[in-house]
Amino acid sequence: MSIHPDLEAEQAYIDHAYECLEAARSSANRLKGMVEVGQGGTEQARFEREVIYDTVTNRLSQLHLGNASLLFGRIDREPDEGGETFYIGRLAVSDQAAEVVVVDWRAPVAEPFYRATGRQTMGLARRRHFAARGRQLLGIEDELFGEHALDLGEGAGLQGQGTLIAALETARSGRLGDIVATIQGEQDEIIRSPLAGVLVVQGGPGTGKTVVALHRAAYLLYTHRFPLEDQGVLVIGPNRLFLAYIEQVLPSLGEAGVELAVLADLVDGVDIKGRDEPAVARVKGHEAMRPLLAKAVRDRKRSLRSPLRLPFGLQTLSLSTATSEAIVRDARRRYRLHNAGRRFVEREVAYHLSESSRTPIEPDELWRQIRKHPLVVAALEEMWPVLSPAELLHDLYGSKALLNLAGGRALSPTWLELLHRKRSASVKDVVWTHDDVPLLDEAKALLGSRPKRRKVPEDDEVRTYGHIVIDEAQDLSPMQLRMLTRRSLNGSMTVVGDIAQSTGAWAHASWDEILSLLPDKRPARREELTVGYRIPGPNMDLAARVLARTAPDLTPPRSVRQDGRPPKLEPVADGEDLGRAVALAVQDEIREIGNGNVAVICPASRVEESSAALSALGIEHGVAIEQGLNHQVTVVPVGIVKGLELDATVVVDPAGILDEEAQGMRALYVALTRATKLLTIVYPGELPEVLEPTDATQPQPVG
Repeated sequence: MSIHPDLEAEQAYIDHAYECLEAARSSANRLKGMVEVGQGGTEQARFEREVIYDTVTNRLSQLHLGNASLLFGRIDREPDEGGETFYIGRLAVSDQAAEVVVVDWRAPVAEPFYRATGRQTMGLARRRHFAARGRQLLGIEDELFGEHALDLGEGAGLQGQGTLIAALETARSGRLGDIVATIQGEQDEIIRSPLAGVLVVQGGPGTGKTVVALHRAAYLLYTHRFPLEDQGVLVIGPNRLFLAYIEQVLPSLGEAGVELAVLADLVDGVDIKGRDEPAVARVKGHEAMRPLLAKAVRDRKRSLRSPLRLPFGLQTLSLSTATSEAIVRDARRRYRLHNAGRRFVEREVAYHLSESSRTPIEPDELWRQIRKHPLVVAALEEMWPVLSPAELLHDLYGSKALLNLAGGRALSPTWLELLHRKRSASVKDVVWTHDDVPLLDEAKALLGSRPKRRKVPEDDEVRTYGHIVIDEAQDLSPMQLRMLTRRSLNGSMTVVGDIAQSTGAWAHASWDEILSLLPDKRPARREELTVGYRIPGPNMDLAARVLARTAPDLTPPRSVRQDGRPPKLEPVADGEDLGRAVALAVQDEIREIGNGNVAVICPASRVEESSAALSALGIEHGVAIEQGLNHQVTVVPVGIVKGLELDATVVVDPAGILDEEAQGMRALYVALTRATKLLTIVYPGELPEVLEPTDATQPQPVG
């Protein structure tokens, strides 16, 4: 950007804004010191101090920007629209006279900064973009509207194109950054979409769907602070690597209270590790597991096979099988949740045993004396056992008889066999898979809480949220989607993903399949992001050929950046070392990319080989499964690379990706669309036909 004549004046305004921000922070700190929460005073006074303390603490967290720039632009309205000037930033700042210095980017008055176009000016005469590093203003880019506008045509419809391209060219840090300074019109429309109902956002690689969903969460919290701050906002990601990658976005926007989680975080008291084989995962995710589990719970409510005969003093108390059947039938009718019925069954057993006594005895007194007797304990475990979700599934998976009894009408014998596994000595020894998580959650919904002898707050009730953001939703099974629907307080969700990147055991063919399993309190809304901001045109051209094979009905995103180095092809001849070829390709990309990050994307079977080769050449690196993206070079198995963006990527053994992944062609599409700059493909043997150079795209062979 050339030096702008207003650079000095705008820098002075930015300095003034920071002074006002610091004054607000100091004022909040003083107020915090005045309301320290102590032991004294009335309960009402302590409660009021805690509310004030929490409010001030929350405000202080919002006022902390770190290294992020406070301001990123300004808008000037036309004289006939009032002629005001508003500076747009990450959060609202006022001076000591309560005059607005900075407008929060989420405020309605800031909307034209993102949405105004040459055809729809929204009352603007000028939109100004700041390029800044912290509080230092580096450059200014102006867009004029109305009679002052330059006739640039509509172009790509980009706002602040110079600022946008500069941001896209910045080296990646291993953490997703916000786009608050460069939000484009189609993105802003989604961000500001109404709260109610399910909003589905289809977006190809590089369209910014993840970061748009996170900005939407921040916008909704700003616009609907009450009730969302109390109800909570939940963001669900596909894996922990992804959560670590996005964790800084919302704090950078002043929202630190949003809960980030994977599905396994939503169930307590069990160890979760690894995944099942695709065939088993497919069964566990099927909707038929819902009636199967309901039947499995019902099967644990049964009459005694033989009468209970209990020695009691000089007599024998008895409970007939017919009476036990009547008790169970009555309890089933009265109680929706299994564990809630246990107390009723105990009272009824005590009553009928007392009725069989030759000498009068109160049921409560009798129960106090016999409740720990082995015969009574065994009878209750037979009639109505208290179960945890883990105990229910442990018993079910470990018994072919129980599986057949529960699922004989819901699943085929082949599928039931896939669910069976050797029973562990103790349920505490079981390590559950991520595919078990929605079944544990479904079991909890059927069983309810364990009966408690003391009145204590329930700490194991299902937590619901006022808004849920689901990323990479295209891979979630029906049971996983049902689990998230259960946590929606009012049916408000933002669901983002790309059908073309459906790579899991439950790869969905359309959004209709997914929507049929989500809340339907209001008609769902659908949006599509069509512009690819991250991926250079040459890389997208190659990936588009894979897309045409795996999802021919989808149109690839239109890349903002049409220039860039074409993808490189690195063949590895028979007898040559694939790992060494990968390491040499990484060295080349490091030299070309400078401080940017590099990912080696490979089939799971090639992770150790690739890591060892990098070590052999002295290339410091990490393995994503263990160290995340904390190194400049990271080896990432293709199964967890979805959603990440890197400056450069080396895709290893594309034929192996096609062979090993359940949705091989889609997994390859994901691998080819991670790089913001450089893409190299290292392949042994024959290159998959879909990647062979054509007249339309000519990756550069090396060798």
